[in-house]
Amino acid sequence: MTDLAVAVLFTGVLLYAVLGGADFGAGFWDLTAGGLARGRRPRRFIDTSIGPVWEANHVWLIFSLVAAWTTFPAAFAAVMTTLYLPLGLGAFGIVLRGSGFAFRRVVVRTDERRVTSAVFELSSVITPFFLGTVVGALASGRVPAQGGGDALRSWLGPTSLLAGVLAVAGCANLAAVFLHRDARLRHAPALERYFRRRVRASTAVVVALSAAGLAVLAADAHRLFTRLLGPGLPLVLLAIASGTAALLTLRARGRRLAPALAMVSMVCVVLGWGVAQYPYLLGTHLTVAQAAAPRATLVAVAVVFAVAVVVCVPSLVLLYVLHDRGRLADA
Repeated sequence: MTDLAVAVLFTGVLLYAVLGGADFGAGFWDLTAGGLARGRRPRRFIDTSIGPVWEANHVWLIFSLVAAWTTFPAAFAAVMTTLYLPLGLGAFGIVLRGSGFAFRRVVVRTDERRVTSAVFELSSVITPFFLGTVVGALASGRVPAQGGGDALRSWLGPTSLLAGVLAVAGCANLAAVFLHRDARLRHAPALERYFRRRVRASTAVVVALSAAGLAVLAADAHRLFTRLLGPGLPLVLLAIASGTAALLTLRARGRRLAPALAMVSMVCVVLGWGVAQYPYLLGTHLTVAQAAAPRATLVAVAVVFAVAVVVCVPSLVLLYVLHDRGRLADA
């Protein structure tokens, strides 16, 4: 049951990394679109592209948090009493991002629109960064099992900073692929070329950061480094292959596959970290078995998860399908 609980928790993390990550990445491209005149068209397109679905994606963050504190309460307590600063800043960013995105679509005055856009854009960058630093802190063993770790040094290490920057770059890359697909579906060739260039640029950045990150992991998180090149290596290679294929298919007849390939690449990256981390939840000092809740709790969570899959997933799939087909009003 313990491994099943890990699978349930990690499913939520994967879904949030892919779906929520694409939304955060859209905010990054909004930020870098240029001035009001130059960036008007891509920003308007971003609004149209993520407007109907952006709020639904946070379901998976809520799910992951509930699953974590229910199935692994000891680890959850240690994380919350150590990494409360990056987690709090990330949560604050989510609130600001939602407010900025909602208000900028209804305000009329130019100065107000600038402020709300800036709030949306900056929070779209800082949120994945801080969430990434949390992952880096877990991987590098800076969260003590008893909790109450250093409020700053626990998440400002080299691995944490690397994970934060990689999270921002990965989200931007994934979003660029989706926005390129949406531009093609809406028969907007200029925007299709616009986002194709950004896919290429962000892919180069992700590759460069990943290559440099190997040296960081070797020095700061050696166990993670060795296991990424051991049991996690097939997933690392699959992430590279699928990411490369997504880039190569942007202009080919099979370009419809590009978003799926980009999602596969992101999933493999997160799964690779999970495989390399297993069986530890915190560094090398708290295992999954040590942190797990009683068996009755794990069984209850598994049952609730199964019910949620049956009840919720079809409606979310329908939402995305209708959005892709342009059946949802721009709200």
